[in-house]
Amino acid sequence: MILCIETATSLCSVALCDGSTVVSLRESNDSKSHASMLTVFIDELLKEARIKPAELEAVAVSKGPGSYTGLRIGISAAKGISFGASVPLIGIETITSMFHGFIRSEIEYNASRLYCPMLDARRMEVYYAVYDSTGYQVKEISADIMNENSFSSFPEEKEIVLFGEGAKKLKDVIKKDNIIFNDDFRISASHLCFPAHKAFNAGKFENVAYFEPLYLKDFIITKQKKNIL
Repeated sequence: MILCIETATSLCSVALCDGSTVVSLRESNDSKSHASMLTVFIDELLKEARIKPAELEAVAVSKGPGSYTGLRIGISAAKGISFGASVPLIGIETITSMFHGFIRSEIEYNASRLYCPMLDARRMEVYYAVYDSTGYQVKEISADIMNENSFSSFPEEKEIVLFGEGAKKLKDVIKKDNIIFNDDFRISASHLCFPAHKAFNAGKFENVAYFEPLYLKDFIITKQKKNIL
């Protein structure tokens, strides 16, 4: 059993997985629910499965990129369970878990296509990577500003599927015949199951003491323009 935690976006999502199979799932699409509901969801899933944290084989968490606050909350909870229960900690890049979630839910799977999961990074910037159908990373994860010329370096005959919250805002910007937008995809902790199971079998665990979120960008604090006092 692996407990999977996803808090990289406004969604608070927790899944309990048996191998790569989702046993149960709890989700709330309210960014304020991260702090108030995450531990509640975890407790509910463990009680439902009638297991204690120490009986887990591992705890997996979406490590970013994504929301600074959301990542901190999710990773803190995962590290706490890992340390307290003495179970391995697995960190999965959010973009990578999105790819695996999409490729396993796509009805019209096409092995010749490229797949590009995207997270919103404010304004016209997105976090993204590009994978082929086997999961090979054609372009590594980065934070880039998108425009009408984005993806011009890829062959025009190669179809690229863009999905995730970051892709939605680009539909009126990128007008290319080989770019396909998918509006149905929703991020979820259930998408962590397969890559977490794969990492567990390979013994790829994080050092609990030094594990940190993958931010990609520096945190910027916005100063108030007026002194309300």
